[in-house]
This record gives sequence, structure tokens and C-alpha cells, in this order.
Amino acid sequence: MHQVIALDNVIPRMPDSPFTQPINWQINSDEVWGITGRNGSGKSLLSELICGKIAIQSGNIRYHFSDDPDKKGGFRLPSQQIRKIEFNAAYSLLDYRKLFYQQRFNNSENEEIPLVSDLLPLDNLSEENRLIFKTFHLFDLMDRKFIHLSSGELRKFLIAKVLLDNPKMLIFDNPFIGLDEESRKSLNAMFVFLLNRYNIRLLFISPSFDDLPACTTHILEMKHCSVNFRGEKSDFIPESLSMTASLPGINWDDFTPEDRNPESNELVSMTHVDIAYGKRIIQKDVNWTILKDEKWALLGPNGSGKSTLLSYIFADNPQAYAKNIRLFGRKRGTGESIWDIKRRIGFSSSELHLYYRENVSCSAVVASGFFDSIGLYRKCNAQQALLSEKLMEILQIAHLKERPFLKVSSGEQRLLFFARALIKNPELLILDEPFHGLDRHNKIRCTSIVESFAHQNGKSLIYVTHRKEEIPDCINHFMVLQQYEEISSEE
Repeated sequence: MHQVIALDNVIPRMPDSPFTQPINWQINSDEVWGITGRNGSGKSLLSELICGKIAIQSGNIRYHFSDDPDKKGGFRLPSQQIRKIEFNAAYSLLDYRKLFYQQRFNNSENEEIPLVSDLLPLDNLSEENRLIFKTFHLFDLMDRKFIHLSSGELRKFLIAKVLLDNPKMLIFDNPFIGLDEESRKSLNAMFVFLLNRYNIRLLFISPSFDDLPACTTHILEMKHCSVNFRGEKSDFIPESLSMTASLPGINWDDFTPEDRNPESNELVSMTHVDIAYGKRIIQKDVNWTILKDEKWALLGPNGSGKSTLLSYIFADNPQAYAKNIRLFGRKRGTGESIWDIKRRIGFSSSELHLYYRENVSCSAVVASGFFDSIGLYRKCNAQQALLSEKLMEILQIAHLKERPFLKVSSGEQRLLFFARALIKNPELLILDEPFHGLDRHNKIRCTSIVESFAHQNGKSLIYVTHRKEEIPDCINHFMVLQQYEEISSEE
């Protein structure tokens, strides 16, 4: 056993730094640490400090692998030997500020988008890397456009790409986010493989202690940007869920537009619909009808077409015009605008989160749900502004309202998107893995709000998740997509 990283009385240099106490922490070579703590507690900031992306005001950080030569015989700075895999890592590969969310469904707009094979070359792969590619089924994705990857496929891609650089330490922020059960098991096995086969150290970050990988041996808990616990996993006692504040009552009538007049009992009707990306058909002959008051769970493994199916409903995918699809009693392509559809739907997803790069205030992100826009380009009236603030208070994120969206944690961003989907109390609420990156307290609070929404008369819900234990009690129908077998439409 030897020391790998040591933080001695470290205070970060940050404007209005949230850190009030010096940080002391030592990571040894035989330890696998998990950083946990509630959303906004400073977990990601601590990892950025270790990666060298935040300057130090006082104290010091010692890296004991900094003088290890790389395979080419040169030397790398500590920050070059530590790689972090997180939700927004895709921003380093594509400039999402120049892309728009619907672009992933528009083939004519995708000519400049690279293929997976352009970003993940197969030349000179080591035996270990080939095994990882095979485990994650990455060889099957090489001819895909990068923006066509599902959130789970993107996660696997990012892990494999980082490992090609032979880092000395890997930091996984929410390691299992977006992965189905089989992929989570494979990733757990891969962590053990990396620890046994590679000279590499692993560090995990998760707001929920239960979501840390099985190989974790030690826990560091952050609370209000200070170290609250530091020690062996067996000695750690998670915060009691009984400490979660009771949910305030919600008067949903306050959030319902006055001109809401449902015209049809049928919200969605799909008949013999193929789910496709360009010429690649990933599901054939899908039939699905959603009626008023029905609450659905949409389930299926990574890459089975769940997000594409939802894009037909949320009016983001132009392929819907060529399919036998009716929305709110009207066939697509019979004169309705996409805004006629969107105004009746509340929507949140990981993909939308990835494309939302507008650095507006957090309150503006919530209010943009009134207009179904990415960014806020119309001025809210007094009532809308009041409702936005009220919903943020219910979610206990009112303190973020003036903060820039891109400056808050990814978990806090997810709460803002959840509020954005709810803000107009829609007829149909679509939540595509809405609780990614949330701590247990926020998951319970948000689930209670979903249940409260669903108990209103006439409301319908589509809830997507890879974790069956997160399915709300109000769900009374299930749509399950099986693992797809790719079919060329030219056959």
C-alpha cells in the first residue's frame, strides 16, 4: 500500500467559494473511494479540484503517480493522468452550442456530424480495449452518427474512449446513469477487471450511496461543501430518509392554462409503426394507444428505441409525418403545428438536457416550459413568474433562481428540467429517466410530485426508466420494447 493522492488543508480559490473548511483527504493504492452527498453538496467541485481544474488558495495536493512515465517514455502532468467521465463529457467532442435538439432526427441536417468510428478509431487496439469494446457492444455502433447514440450508448462510448488514453486515475461521476440492468452488471464487472488488470485507480461520485459500485471500499460524504464523513464503507451510515421534509400541498389548478379544453379521449395512437434512424429500423410494427387518465411506463434496454418513439409523440421527429400516428385525436400532417402539440405536453429527458446550453438564469429555464423553448425568448407575465418561483420552492431549489444554469450541478439542473416539464400542468407528462443524478431525498420528493400530478382528473403520464424500483405507484400500464435487431429498410 502506498499513497496515491493527498489533500492537506486545501482551500480552493473560487469567487464566492462555497468551501468554508479546509479539505484533508488521503487516497491509498489499495482503496476505492466513493464521494457521496446530496445534490449541490460540493461533490463535483471536489473532483474538479483533484483534476487540477480549480486553483488552490492555500494548502497543497500531492500526486504520487505524477512522476510515472507514460508508455511513450515521456511525462504527463497530474491533471493529464486523471480523466473524468461525466454527463457533459460529450461537450468536448462536439460543440452542442451549434446543434439543436431536433437535429438528431433530421438526416438532411446531419452531414457534418461525425460517425462513432471517426471519434473512436479501431487502429492498434490493445487486447484489454478490445474486450471493453466487445463487452459494451461498441463494434456494432461504428457506423452510427454520434448524435444518434442513446444516452446509455453515449455513456459506454465515453468510457471506452477515455480508457484509450491510459490514464492513471478514472473518476466516474454517476457511473450507472442511463444504463440498463445488463449494462450496469457489465460495468460493475469491468471495474473489477480494471482494478485487477490495469495499473489504474478508480474514484466514484454519486449523490446516492446505494448507486456506488460494489467495488467501493471507502466513503467520503460531502455536506454543504465540507467533508462530513471520511472512512471505510462499512462504517458509513447514510442520512435517514425520515429527515426528508414533507411535501407541500400543490394546487394544480394554479398551473392549468385557462384555455385548456381537451378535445379527445385519445392522446396517442400508433398503428404498425416502425422506429427508425434513417434507413436503420430498430423496432418494427409498434402499436400503442394512450388514452386520457392512463399512466404508462415505457421500458426497454439501451438502444431499443425508447427516445426515438417519444420523439414521434413530442413532435420533434419529422419521420412521424410518414407514419400512422394520431396525436390528440388528429393524424400527423393534417395541418397542425408542432407548437399545437407541444403546448399540451410536458417533457424532460437526458437528451434535452444535453442540448440545453443556454446560460440563462435557473428561473428562466423553468419558465421556458411555458413556451416549450430552449432558452427564454418571451417575457413571462406576472402570473407565470410567480408560478415558476412557487414550483422552485416546492422542489427546494428557489435559492438557485438567479444563478446561471450552467453554473449549478448536474443534479440541480435535472431538478430544473423536472420543474420545466411540470410548469404548465400538461395533459400529457413525458418523463424520460427524470431522476438521473438525484439524491434519495430529491427522488422521493419528485416521485411524490409525480403521484400528485397523476391523481388529477384527466392527466396522462409516460414514465421511462431502467430502474423498476423507481416506477411510481400510479403507473397502471406498461409498454416494453425488447432488445432490437437492426434491420436495413433496403432489405
